[in-house]
Amino acid sequence: MEETCLLQLLFLTFLLIHTTNQVHLTVSSKSRQLFKEQSVTLSCEGGDSSAGWTLRRNTTEGQTQCGDQWGRWSDSSCKISMTLPWDSGVYWCESREGAISNMVNLTVSGGSVILQSPVLPVMEGDDVTLLCQTKTTPSNLPAAFYKDGSLIRNRTTGHMTIQHVSRSDEGLYKCDISGHGESPSSWITVTALPIITALPTTTALTSESSFLQPELRPLFHLVVFCPYVISTLLMVSLYRRRATVVTAPPAQAGKTSAEDFYDIEAVTSEHHL
Repeated sequence: MEETCLLQLLFLTFLLIHTTNQVHLTVSSKSRQLFKEQSVTLSCEGGDSSAGWTLRRNTTEGQTQCGDQWGRWSDSSCKISMTLPWDSGVYWCESREGAISNMVNLTVSGGSVILQSPVLPVMEGDDVTLLCQTKTTPSNLPAAFYKDGSLIRNRTTGHMTIQHVSRSDEGLYKCDISGHGESPSSWITVTALPIITALPTTTALTSESSFLQPELRPLFHLVVFCPYVISTLLMVSLYRRRATVVTAPPAQAGKTSAEDFYDIEAVTSEHHL
């Protein structure tokens, strides 16, 4: 049982290290929609630099990497000095071994209106602000906002805030400014809050684990209880070894195991007397 827990904990440690060293893609733009001829920098942050990370994308022209007729790669970042509509697509970081980062969908618009929306998924419960922006005029013009093709709000200032977002707020958003045009659509992803916050006792840990997804519960119990099992077994092992050293006299040549047993019993009896 001790060996099983140790092996499982070693495997868990490996997974945690692998996850910690995973690279993360970030974007200099505050929005996943860009106007044509804008500049943008995409960076592969974190991870092991020796893994040979590079930036790749999937567009209408197929899968290519930064520096292959687009972008300039330097210090784990790719800079696109002047974006064009065919730069629209999915971007990610990839290592030589084929490991990949999170993915970011960028849209380059040749029109005069874009929707500023979060580049990365938003956390459930956060507030999200959407901005309907024009290329040449101030960004406080009245705008209409749509979700999944249906009008949801009209705003006189060109922006709207979704307070305390939930999974039901996920969807395809776009905006329209009268006289200027409509923006492309962008998908907004909402991620669930972490289940575990503060768990002071083992009992609380056990009860809270029932709220975890079923596939995570075995791993949760492993992390909680294996250290206790291992430490208990180690203490028992050390106690037994110490007890043997204190009570057992040196073996005498020629004695059988039974004779050794009786000698130990005699020494123990004399000690108590």
